[in-house]
Amino acid sequence: MSTGQGAGQGEKDRKTGHERLITGVPRLDFITKGGLLKGASYSVLGPPGSGKTVLANQIAFNHVKNGGRALYVTLLSESHARMLANLQEMTFFDASVIPERLHYISGYAELEKEGLKGLLDMVRRTALQHQASLLIIDGMDAAKEFARSDLTFKRFLQDLQTFVGLLGCTTLLLSPHHEGELHPENTAVDGVFELSLWLSGPRAVRELVALKFRGSDSLLGRHEVEISERGIVIHPRTEVQFANPEEKGREDRIRMSFGIPRLDESLHGGLLSGSTTMLLGAPGTGKTLLGLHFLLQGAREGQPGVYFGFYETPPRLLEKAAGVGMKDLKKYVDKGLIEIQWQPPLEHNMDSLAERLLERIQERNVKRLRLFIDGVSGFRSAAVYPDRIGRFFSALSHQLRMLDSTTIYSEETPLLSSGVDAPLPEAAAYVENIILMRYVELRSQLYRLISIMKMRESQYDSGIREFAITDEGINVADTFESAEAILTGHARLREGARAEDVAPPMGSDGAKKKSKRRGLLRRRKS
Repeated sequence: MSTGQGAGQGEKDRKTGHERLITGVPRLDFITKGGLLKGASYSVLGPPGSGKTVLANQIAFNHVKNGGRALYVTLLSESHARMLANLQEMTFFDASVIPERLHYISGYAELEKEGLKGLLDMVRRTALQHQASLLIIDGMDAAKEFARSDLTFKRFLQDLQTFVGLLGCTTLLLSPHHEGELHPENTAVDGVFELSLWLSGPRAVRELVALKFRGSDSLLGRHEVEISERGIVIHPRTEVQFANPEEKGREDRIRMSFGIPRLDESLHGGLLSGSTTMLLGAPGTGKTLLGLHFLLQGAREGQPGVYFGFYETPPRLLEKAAGVGMKDLKKYVDKGLIEIQWQPPLEHNMDSLAERLLERIQERNVKRLRLFIDGVSGFRSAAVYPDRIGRFFSALSHQLRMLDSTTIYSEETPLLSSGVDAPLPEAAAYVENIILMRYVELRSQLYRLISIMKMRESQYDSGIREFAITDEGINVADTFESAEAILTGHARLREGARAEDVAPPMGSDGAKKKSKRRGLLRRRKS
């Protein structure tokens, strides 16, 4: 996954031959397919607080760091000292480049005294003096107020563009923007970036969209933005980043077992490597433990694994596993063969989560990876646009296959429902296998049942089996014949059966007592 980083103040576009200015803003250069065009002018619009000034300064600091020279002209009432004080905590800030390579100057006095002509003369003079390869004018709304008409303002922009084009200087023009407002400069510049800030319920959402980008292709649509100590970080939509995925995967596919004999037998040896599986089940049915069992069995066979979850902290997860017979999980975590990636319960960005997962897998650069994503709902709760979920997971799952990952997702179903509809009907498009884990109530007792609902490219046993979670691990039994109506959620006794003939749930005290009684009877008979 590209981060949009680049070295040097300019790079040649292999397709068009245009020289590019690499912004260094995470993934902005990815959205623009290589960076801003050298000598072009761009309008950056957005309401107060959307990040225009941070974005422009971040580009400027990155530009001079890589050998360029930048001129930052303000037409605002905010002083340079106050603006820079707000930037000092960000990692891109470097006071040593000011003022020699990054020069700040106020143009408001010239604008007030001599109008647009005075401002243009000052910009020309200062840009030549400092040999600027990047020009930023912050506060274009102030310049617009001194124009007699839109035509006058466009002529000012045309004269400015002619000058910076001859100088080979890339220009950013920053303006505040409110919904429905028209900006005459948008027709004159080479590109338009619009930042937005809005509320989705209680959550504040920042987004960027490239409305216009002459001379090159770009990623269309809205992309979520974060402002952190790194400055602006852009998260392009996952389904757009991987809109043209590779078609090839590994040909030498193998079986990936769970290490649970009866379940592996039902799967005819295990899941096919490179496949995607959904564990469906009500809370407490054992989805997390089954996913951990899959990772642990892989580690025992020397295969690397990743746990990516939202609800259990690493110490709690290891403690939980140790209590059900998976004590050696910690050993493999300490060795680094299994990696636990826990997402704290904060506000997340869905695409940021995908980036974090994919980039870490790429960094490890391992083969035959086992991945357990514990909680599709963790991604769903981070989605600003719920209708994206299906496309998002299709793109993510395909990219994971290309990274040679065998992936298991867990997804919750209602506790005791009357049906088995998947919460995500579109999951059929990106999931090859579905394993259902359910409770069934019979004679005032709850039984855990497991069955394979779907498995592409492989034969499988669709029989319903009882399973138990004990202090010795997960045990799967033979078909649970008394649950004839399991798919409706209402088990019933077979005709002619008596209540006392029904076995207690596996692993329960009743089952243990009955097993002891049977053993005692056998010893007496012998």
